[in-house]
Amino acid sequence: MKPLVYHRAASLELAVQGALAGQRLLGGGTNLVDLMRKGVEGPSALLDVSGLSQDIAATADGGLRIGAAARNSRVAADPMVRERYPMLARAILAGASAQVRNMATVGGNLMQRTRCLYFQDAAASRCNKRTPGSGCDAHGGFNRYHAVIGGSDDCIATHPSDMCVTLAALDAIVHLAGPDGARTLPLADFHLLPGARPDLETALAPGEVIAAIELPPPNLAASSGYRKVRDRASYAFAVVSVALDLEVRDGRIAYIRIAFGGMAPKPWRALRAEALLAGGPVDAAQVARAMDAEFGAATPPAGAAFKIELARRTLGFMLDTLAKTPASNGSAA
Repeated sequence: MKPLVYHRAASLELAVQGALAGQRLLGGGTNLVDLMRKGVEGPSALLDVSGLSQDIAATADGGLRIGAAARNSRVAADPMVRERYPMLARAILAGASAQVRNMATVGGNLMQRTRCLYFQDAAASRCNKRTPGSGCDAHGGFNRYHAVIGGSDDCIATHPSDMCVTLAALDAIVHLAGPDGARTLPLADFHLLPGARPDLETALAPGEVIAAIELPPPNLAASSGYRKVRDRASYAFAVVSVALDLEVRDGRIAYIRIAFGGMAPKPWRALRAEALLAGGPVDAAQVARAMDAEFGAATPPAGAAFKIELARRTLGFMLDTLAKTPASNGSAA
């Protein structure tokens, strides 16, 4: 049996020291412990950071700051989240069972590792994310749930989080603490595309720890929603998901933010589609052009090629639905 040391971090500073020393940070354990059981992860030391900041507080400019140790269930139930950022609450509720939400933390959600079945099969499958240079069995294998854009010859795994998709659409900022002090990073830059190094998943520097997530002030004139398409009605990971923040004025799109889940190795902010849709009407032809702009260069694996059309239809449905929805009334869960 492999020895395992367990400590609890009493402060953010101690968490940074532990991370710098190579200890694995443990939040709710809903992902890390599962991977340890499967033999994918094998840390020799765990540092429990679940006792760090769980505060959810308004910022001076009207935004919201959420401590990294805040439980998902608490975030989804928070009145400020439900009123100002309803699609975030809906994404959390769509993401996991109540038992998992009661344990999982915001910081841990950002650090989730892929649910690729080849990554999780340490005994029999090749995976460059798990063992760099070993190969990728998802290429040419069962890849229905894999990335259609942003992948590489070394990895086509998708990021599994629902919460992070909405955070990408909301332009969230990640607050980090490290040995060189504090810094912030847009969530869109926090997760890395695999390239030739799929084992490098985030932009965290050695010793850095997630301290909080900050949401900018919401567009109170917009309607927002999160829709998750999955293979079964019970809790399952997204085949495709869409987070949408939308304001329609005089029949034209005055404000739009789109992010996709299940499509890429990171939450995919659809900047090209946003740029094409902004200022135009809400109609199917515009959506088709926007999706061509966003995914026209995609080279999906054969098993996942259907996702592009599924994402187009899901986005079209949400645009049509939210265009008729009163402002700040989240829908399309």
